[in-house]
Amino acid sequence: MRPVELIAAPGHIRRGKAFFAALVRKRPWANFFNPRPSRFARPAPVMPDHDTDHADGVVTHTSDVHSHRSEVIPSLDGIRAISVLIVVLGHSGLEALVPGGLGVTIFFFLSGYLISTLMLAEHERTGAINILNFYARRVFRLMPPLIISLAIAYGLTYSGLLAGAITNKGLAAQLLYFANYYGLFFDPGNTIPEGTGILWSLAVEEHFYIFYPLLMTLLLGSALRPRTIGTLLGMVCLVVLAWRIHLVHSPGFVSDRTYYGSDTRIDSIVYGCILALVANPVRQLHRSGSMSPAQWAVLATAAGAMLLTLLYRDPTFRETARYSIQGLALMPIFYFAVRFSDNRLFRYLNTPWAITLGTYSYTIYLIHYVVIRSIDKNFPAVAAKSFILFPTALVISIAYAAAVERFVEPYFRQLRRKFRPGLTKKQPSLADCK
Repeated sequence: MRPVELIAAPGHIRRGKAFFAALVRKRPWANFFNPRPSRFARPAPVMPDHDTDHADGVVTHTSDVHSHRSEVIPSLDGIRAISVLIVVLGHSGLEALVPGGLGVTIFFFLSGYLISTLMLAEHERTGAINILNFYARRVFRLMPPLIISLAIAYGLTYSGLLAGAITNKGLAAQLLYFANYYGLFFDPGNTIPEGTGILWSLAVEEHFYIFYPLLMTLLLGSALRPRTIGTLLGMVCLVVLAWRIHLVHSPGFVSDRTYYGSDTRIDSIVYGCILALVANPVRQLHRSGSMSPAQWAVLATAAGAMLLTLLYRDPTFRETARYSIQGLALMPIFYFAVRFSDNRLFRYLNTPWAITLGTYSYTIYLIHYVVIRSIDKNFPAVAAKSFILFPTALVISIAYAAAVERFVEPYFRQLRRKFRPGLTKKQPSLADCK
């Protein structure tokens, strides 16, 4: 069973918001399970004090950055919640029924879409992209939960509660975001704790973001229109597809090569970037929630294409065109989920529980497979029953993520604020307005 991965954003809360807020006021301990992003479930009238690289669904509205307005991106946290549930279900022994790998692809797509939207907003607001600040925010966002999760995994392995091994090269590969290629080409086997192999997907993301800010700075600085940049990125997707086809037909090919490699999976991120550049739904949010018959037809076609990629089991298709079709299908799905977040179909992506789970999704992803493998080693009777293993692992992972959010995240959130995109003199922050 292949390791799978994580990601999602806020939106519409009706009666549940008042009820949820009432619980928090009456029971202070409830704040432990009520993460900060839920406060931004609706568009803010002024620019909130948000963390632009937290990826928790708060982002400047790119079409309104010069008018002091700010918007959240609806539905993304709900999509993250669904993605991480797919991953945990797949790892709980239900891979044959729940395509856990799809959670990874959705995570990649969302990451590309969100980061591109943030970069466009920063460029429109300040005229540039501060690359060093971008990297600093990512380090302070990603590394603390990663280091804590690895410490737990290595501690469990050292104490004999988790299978696997402890090696310097294995740990270095994971901390330096080289886990995917380390596993493909350098790992002789049994050099890392079980359950930490999922870090391959974080490596794919970070390899992309080493170069993407530099590329965006160059292209936006060349006065290219976003749609032109999107066209160029579309050509990148075609090149990656051609490369996968070449590898599949090469002697000695194994499917892990195309599944785990950054060079073969990076287009899943790029498709999200293209949506942000070419037809970003945050520029035309439709609060009534009504969709035309033609829009429903497009959404149904995209859903059908996605279903096809899951049902058609030809090995060559699965390692080549599958990822491309999934990326294309996710474009209209994301577009309508964000633009028509009040639609009955997408409304549940913006409920308090979805926002909470989506906010925790990164940390849940980091720890959930370690929990599952530890249960498998110490309580095999529980691990043998997926219907028990899944809720057990999920509850433990959520509790862990809530603890990180409560006791670790606030400090590093403050650090990230020091590296937020600067505001122009004409754009005072909320603090300046008080």
